[in-house]
Amino acid sequence: MVRRLLWVCLLLFQTTAYANRIFVPMDETQKNHLKAYGVAYWVLAQGFEIEWLLNYKGGSFVLPAATAVENRLLSRNVSYRIISEAEYNEIVALISRPDVNMDVMKLEKAPKIAVYSPKSKQPWDDAVTLVLTYAEIPYDVIFDDEVMQDKLVEYDWLHLHHEDFTGQYGKFYAAYRNQPWYIQQQKEFEATARRYGFKKVSQLKLAVVKRIREYVAGGGFLFAMCSATDTYDIALAAEGVDICESMYDGDPADPNAQSKLHFENCFAFHNFTLVMNPYQYEYSNIDNQSYERGVTEENDYFTLFQFSAKWDPVPTMLTQNHVHVIKGFMGQTTAYKKQLIKPDVVIMGENKAIGEARYIHGVYGKGFWTFYGGHDPEDYQHFVYEEPTDLSLYPNSPGYRLILNNVLFPAAKKKKKKT
Repeated sequence: MVRRLLWVCLLLFQTTAYANRIFVPMDETQKNHLKAYGVAYWVLAQGFEIEWLLNYKGGSFVLPAATAVENRLLSRNVSYRIISEAEYNEIVALISRPDVNMDVMKLEKAPKIAVYSPKSKQPWDDAVTLVLTYAEIPYDVIFDDEVMQDKLVEYDWLHLHHEDFTGQYGKFYAAYRNQPWYIQQQKEFEATARRYGFKKVSQLKLAVVKRIREYVAGGGFLFAMCSATDTYDIALAAEGVDICESMYDGDPADPNAQSKLHFENCFAFHNFTLVMNPYQYEYSNIDNQSYERGVTEENDYFTLFQFSAKWDPVPTMLTQNHVHVIKGFMGQTTAYKKQLIKPDVVIMGENKAIGEARYIHGVYGKGFWTFYGGHDPEDYQHFVYEEPTDLSLYPNSPGYRLILNNVLFPAAKKKKKKT
């Protein structure tokens, strides 16, 4: 049986021409950037290596020249062309020049992906699950049970869905406390907390974030958006401190909570001030508020940094795009005040004029984390109960490309650091 499967695989990937390759451009000529990532992932899942040409025509891919690959590219409306070995060698020679800010990154294995999200229906969508589905990249949905049962080790890449790790139910109390979904979520979270011996949901969520921290320290890749970014760090900072008012956990918050925070526990942020008002839809001053930002939908943009592909391949991979100025978008957590970001954090996208970062990255132990502000790159101000974005209308979305860069990142062959 195994021999037969191997033979079928060999037939599937029989090359269309000797020593040819498939070149998938990722610049403005690409008809469907998002599906291109999905095809790249699919080729990796078949057991084949591919090459990611960093900073070459928008971060293009080189795939094996096979009929099955061509058929998949055609059926997904992804632009490509067959190149000869001679043309491929010319491209590599150009990229290898020391005066050119490009590099070749080999991608070896399709990462196994998990999305941390409640199993019950939520009244909002999630950009990562939307784009994974559109790009046809498989993922598993996991939540507190799987984390507490130490199943994170089964995955290479973990996304934190729109989530509140502080135990305050998204601070939706003022607006949505009587909604059936809010009541049901509170019941489910409290039941899960009791199941693992915790008296409060905040204690369960702290245990979850600490296990996620262990996952990253052991070599995992963490990606988070919107409120999952700042509440993750707030939960770590508030270890042993009650920051939840009685409507969330049955007793008052510690009035001295602010002075007891442990900023050294955080991945990204420090010296922030909590928003203790339980009726205010905000957790802290990390998030740059609309009245502070002074921008509108028409002029809300952020700029990607340019990194050295040969010396800083990690942030270079994460910022691959066909444009360097990205349209902004809001979320419960939209953007991060730069003065509250730790000095060792890599800022990959910012609006310098208003002092905010939108896209940041760091290393913890043997692993990596990336935080991306905002909720949906193609829906400027997404509201509860709104219909999910139809990504077939945005196949070239630069904002969504940043998410998919992170999805492929764990597949990269590790290189020795040059610094």
